[in-house]
Amino acid sequence: MKIKLKLILRALVSALFVTHAVAHCAAATPSQDPAAVEEQAYGRAGDPKRVNRVVKLEMSDNFRFTPAQVVVKRGETVRFIVHNGGQHFHEMVLGTTDQLREHVELMKKFPGMEHSEANMAHVKPGARGDLVWQFTRVGEYQFACLVPGHYEAGMVGNVTVK
Repeated sequence: MKIKLKLILRALVSALFVTHAVAHCAAATPSQDPAAVEEQAYGRAGDPKRVNRVVKLEMSDNFRFTPAQVVVKRGETVRFIVHNGGQHFHEMVLGTTDQLREHVELMKKFPGMEHSEANMAHVKPGARGDLVWQFTRVGEYQFACLVPGHYEAGMVGNVTVK
């Protein structure tokens, strides 16, 4: 009886963690109306029909983005076209340093977690993805690959909004 109770308690705790993870990562999807997406510290989902500029990024298995530095103007809507030239799955996730670090820890706990938000592009090997973002606030932000181990290996870039 004690073993069954322990198994039930473990299942409940696991369910709570998964519920938290899903709630944390389900704030917005790229298919949502950009006006309906919550404003973040680094901006909001951009309207694909109102892109001011296109930035092409390469992701590779040496755990780097090229270019690793992007400068944009406040208010600018940017379409990031992200190409994965490697053999491994990669992603580009925009955020503040603290948000990305928090998300990295969540991904460590739930490495198979599937999620899609307006601030991320998931790209299979050899494929392209895109992300449209409007940068509404001046500051320094990051983009990173949050696949377990990739962030720690240095797969991080910076966005400067002037």
